[in-house]
Amino acid sequence: MDKIKKDFYLLFGGRILRMFAYGSISVVLIFYLSEIGLNDYQIGLLLTLTLIGDFVISLWITTHADFLGRRKMLIVGAVLMIIGGLVFLLTKNYLVLTAAAIIGVISPSGKEIGPFLSIEQAGLTQLLESKNFVKAFAWYNLAGSFAAALGSLSAGWLSELLQALEFNKENSYKAILAFYVFAGILLSVIFYYLSANIELAEGTGKELKGKLFGLHKSKKVVIKLSTLFALDSFAGGLIIQSIIAYWFFLRFDAEIGTLGTIFFGVNIIAGISALFAVQISKKIGLLNTMVFTHLPSNILLIIIPLMPSLESAVILLLLRFSISQMDVPTRQAYTMGVVSPDERSAASGITTITRSIGASISPSLSGIFLANPFLINFPFFIAGGLKIIYDLWLYFSLRKIN
Repeated sequence: MDKIKKDFYLLFGGRILRMFAYGSISVVLIFYLSEIGLNDYQIGLLLTLTLIGDFVISLWITTHADFLGRRKMLIVGAVLMIIGGLVFLLTKNYLVLTAAAIIGVISPSGKEIGPFLSIEQAGLTQLLESKNFVKAFAWYNLAGSFAAALGSLSAGWLSELLQALEFNKENSYKAILAFYVFAGILLSVIFYYLSANIELAEGTGKELKGKLFGLHKSKKVVIKLSTLFALDSFAGGLIIQSIIAYWFFLRFDAEIGTLGTIFFGVNIIAGISALFAVQISKKIGLLNTMVFTHLPSNILLIIIPLMPSLESAVILLLLRFSISQMDVPTRQAYTMGVVSPDERSAASGITTITRSIGASISPSLSGIFLANPFLINFPFFIAGGLKIIYDLWLYFSLRKIN
């Protein structure tokens, strides 16, 4: 196996392992913290600090990776994952846990966290021709989504099995934390065996030294993309999965089992649909694929709360998710394509973090709307409207950028 193929498989393997670990710990983390004596306020603050710490540390690592070395920074991220897991496993001291939450890499949501995504994507672009970016990112995202779902399922059943074998709850959750640490160790080994093929060519990247956020000539386009993506994520935060599930309960009195089945189907359809973006983007281009698949999905989003029955609302939701995620691999490929190779880690890191910040603000607004029977449909209307503005703004501001 040549080094390029080996690096490709190592990056994909690292993604699958990490997302499985993230999915597993997300299921038990809050229960574990409660079991060791933390109250709801302390848990909420801890999770907030986890996200804040991730923003800061990931921003520094991703904006220095192209200059200091992508492989080195990936290993640093894996070490922070090990540290975070070990501290949560070994101590109940709230101050120490708080420090670990800020410095370490812990995923309370089961979603991608830390510097890995941005650096891995930059590394993949170094291994592939630009025409293969969308296909690689589509499979990369699909593999991660399925791994996280499997991790969540496995952790839930393993915890129940251990408790059935007379382990107490705390120790059953600690088993998941121990696996998280082990996954971090395996991840560091995987990154250690990456070759120099994922790095910039020797002698490049000198322009990055002393540059703010690791950018030089692509600064303007990265700022524009970050602003646009933050708007899209703010709108998406209004209708995150838990909020949609609660809306179905309020509006149609849907049962938990029914909701679980609905969102299992939604996530499977969304993951698979991203693969169709590969062929579409070859025919109409990356930007057109981003906009012309996303725009109708947002019109469907606005129509969902107008449906008279659970069945019709679910059908529209499934239709919406069958096209709404096609912009993900194309967006990632577009970002990698419009910036210089020595700015790819930084550009991906900055745009990813601004998306996270945008999405973290809006759920609290949806809570206000859902608390009022007359406003419970507003999250769909506002999210759909903002996302349509994003689509049009994206198209008309970037259509001349190749």
